[in-house]
Amino acid sequence: MIYSRSAEYAIRAFVLLASVPEGKYAMVKQIAEQGDIPAHFLAKILQQLARKGFLRSSKGPTGGFCLRVPAADMNLLKIVDSVDGLADYERCIGGMTECNDSAPCGLHDSWKALRQRIMEYLERTSRHSIKRSGISQRFTKARAPRRRRPE
Repeated sequence: MIYSRSAEYAIRAFVLLASVPEGKYAMVKQIAEQGDIPAHFLAKILQQLARKGFLRSSKGPTGGFCLRVPAADMNLLKIVDSVDGLADYERCIGGMTECNDSAPCGLHDSWKALRQRIMEYLERTSRHSIKRSGISQRFTKARAPRRRRPE
């Protein structure tokens, strides 16, 4: 995993919200069910994204959340940055307090190359490319109820 569970849930929610018709809102419960996300956790994430200006929220019986930014203008890097920040990608993977091109640790060069590839991937991957890949269909298919384990 290259990002937190919160960022993963934010990405799932974003994929689902991108399919909501313009002028309509999706309720947290609906998004949580479709994305297989705990509703209470999702509500906090969506509120955070709304505060950062990526979503619009509305209260009331027809309220919920919708995209404020066009899906084509939103990439995974913006979502991950808004939820997790990018500090984890900038620090030394070996745990050194001072690690840079002038004073590299043993893992510096390999981590620098991998970090660059991760950042490029997150930056170039938009809702549009997710939809084309078919990943979004995974979130929008009806989910079978979870089976309880026999006691």
